[in-house]
Amino acid sequence: MRVAGARVLITGASSGVGAAVAGVMAAAGAELVLAGRDRGRLEAVAARTGGSAVVADVVKDRELLAERVGKVDVLVSNAGVGWAGSFTQMPADTLDEVVAVNLTAPMHLARLLLPHMVEAGRGHVVLVASIAGAVGVGREAVYSAAKAGLLVFAEALRDEVRQVPGVGVSVVVPGVVDTPFFRRRGEPYDRAWPTPIPPERVARCVLKAVERGRAESYVPGWMWIPARLRGSAPGVFRALTRRFG
Repeated sequence: MRVAGARVLITGASSGVGAAVAGVMAAAGAELVLAGRDRGRLEAVAARTGGSAVVADVVKDRELLAERVGKVDVLVSNAGVGWAGSFTQMPADTLDEVVAVNLTAPMHLARLLLPHMVEAGRGHVVLVASIAGAVGVGREAVYSAAKAGLLVFAEALRDEVRQVPGVGVSVVVPGVVDTPFFRRRGEPYDRAWPTPIPPERVARCVLKAVERGRAESYVPGWMWIPARLRGSAPGVFRALTRRFG
């Protein structure tokens, strides 16, 4: 669908990938509604992109957010939270938060906003997942599970709306992205490879997903290889993981 003139809601828009998506969507002529919890950062992104800032928590304020936003043409569910460490040491409330923000909240926002798209015969839902959800990453068990759920949810939802002309569902699967995410999860990214990519690269992929109706996009593109290898040759995948990480 054409992004120019479309009303686009982006969650997690105060920094990182969300802020970058706001930039590329604004450049494409979209009318932006930006949601996030950090008022100062969010309003700065809104001022830079000409969007409207809505300070909201996607878990606690989802009904209020949907009510304030009203009808949108595009939903970019990008808000996410991580946690790294031994699963046996993970606090129960943190487990609940990781699942709620990364999986349950996008489902609820789609439930609240998709009916307007179906009724209008125009709309697109973009779910920002993670390579962790496609392959599973040690010390990120719950985050991986939540993002895996998002991948399957996108597939199922896409099948539901495929008979509705003009309405699409995309999932974008980033690898390692250079954002504050790793610092906030409590464990910095310290591997030499893969090299973190800039959030603008993911943002451009989100834009293309909407404009070209792409069902699934990996960023960078070669990330689909380990994802497919895990599905087609799990034994080989696990052997390579044990050797190379």
